[in-house]
Amino acid sequence: MNFGVVSGVWLVLNLIGFYIMGRDKRLAKKHKHRVAERELWWLAFLGGAAGMTAGMRFYRHKTKHFQFSAGLPILALLQAAGFVYFFKILT
Repeated sequence: MNFGVVSGVWLVLNLIGFYIMGRDKRLAKKHKHRVAERELWWLAFLGGAAGMTAGMRFYRHKTKHFQFSAGLPILALLQAAGFVYFFKILT
């Protein structure tokens, strides 16, 4: 597997995660239909946890929800460790 391709996909997922946290915050302020938590978690599990963690902190969104304030950073660390491990065994 190509390191550049996988890194690019991971970067895009994290940029989307950052954007989605900001979008959900804006929708919450306007009292409009929001992004479902299930969809947020799917994006995080697919690889966007680091971007979502950064977005959560930057936009101060979902920080009072323990499942997000603790779960997203833990998932981001696990994904980063898996990413490093995966490419270490390939080289």
